[in-house]
Amino acid sequence: MSESVPDRRSEAPAEKAAEGDSAASWRGVLVLGFGTFAIGTDEFVLAGVLSEFSDSLSVDITTAGQVVTVFALTCAVMAPILATLTAAWPRHRVLKLSVLIYLLGVAGTGLAPSFPMVLAAQVVAAVGAGLYIPAASVTASALMGPERRGRAIAAVTTGLTAATALGAPIGTVVGSVFDWRATMWFIALLTVLSLFGVFTLVPRVAVGAPGGLRQRLAPLGDRRVVAVLAATLVAFTAAYIVYTYMAEVFAPATGGDGRKLAILMFAFGLTGMVGNFYAGTLADRFGARLVVGGAVTLLAASLLVLPFATGSFAAAAVVIVVYGIAAWGITAPQQSRLITLNPESAPLLISLNAAFLYLAIALSGVIGAVGIGAVGARNISLIGAAVAVLALGLSELGHRLARSSPAQTAKVTA
Repeated sequence: MSESVPDRRSEAPAEKAAEGDSAASWRGVLVLGFGTFAIGTDEFVLAGVLSEFSDSLSVDITTAGQVVTVFALTCAVMAPILATLTAAWPRHRVLKLSVLIYLLGVAGTGLAPSFPMVLAAQVVAAVGAGLYIPAASVTASALMGPERRGRAIAAVTTGLTAATALGAPIGTVVGSVFDWRATMWFIALLTVLSLFGVFTLVPRVAVGAPGGLRQRLAPLGDRRVVAVLAATLVAFTAAYIVYTYMAEVFAPATGGDGRKLAILMFAFGLTGMVGNFYAGTLADRFGARLVVGGAVTLLAASLLVLPFATGSFAAAAVVIVVYGIAAWGITAPQQSRLITLNPESAPLLISLNAAFLYLAIALSGVIGAVGIGAVGARNISLIGAAVAVLALGLSELGHRLARSSPAQTAKVTA
């Protein structure tokens, strides 16, 4: 703790400068969002190169899919722990360290000679990711100030959406033209660019230490927060059951062509970005409850129809568009709900939401693997549809709890 005093003194003038220079602050936020984009690309691109990956390492497709599960689970578990261990450090130091650890994991994955070594390298990458996302969210919030906190955090987390729209499809094409290891080096390049941006374009800011792990997890003592986070967990589990195994689900439509798969992934991600943007706008106008309910209902409907579209590329593309809008239309309204519950704890709540999102991706990998064995790849979307219905119920529960106990959240300094 003793080293934090001089560090914060040295950063304090920079904080004032950042507040006085809106353009510099926004550049910093965008760089932080690009870092999230690089991290999200590693997470999401593996779905597009799963067949090549499994063949190269001589494991079956469901075993290969557990790489996604391991990465996401490590992020979900380690994010709050690492954020607490580094709470007294300057955020700039945490950001640089996290990107370096992530880069080490990505490079290790590209060089790994066996499946167990890939898993170990992905754990290292996930540690970096779990450290980066909360630090980036808190830094963005400090750069923009309380009045623009929500938008700053949303800009950072939108990098995950952009990863599905651009990073994953580009990485899939790279993997289909060369091999999956080339995809990892593509991600390494993105990470190097992110590291350069953190060093040169992210202003230094003073951020108050948010206390220990108990204080960080205090919002989980509020049942309203728990209900909203549970809705995030279950809704994204439903969405990613199909996405994780997209190569296998749409194999009849793509004929195993990686470029066609990349087009489907691009359609999913691009429409997801549109859905995420307009969902936030609609939530401001009509309320987050209505938008989340509509998005989850549309998600369930698209997953019910999806098995009938796997045999035709054109039909698959149409369903993917609806599926992408619905899946990512949940993100911004859920963040808005959490910030509304306790604006003072916004960075904490958003990082918890990100942790639950990663936990959902981990669960989807396991459920999808079991589902492929039980009902086949073509029909696992039906499992997702059932899970989406459960998410709709949890969303409504969160709304009812918020109405019945509007002042229950424990206040935690962000």
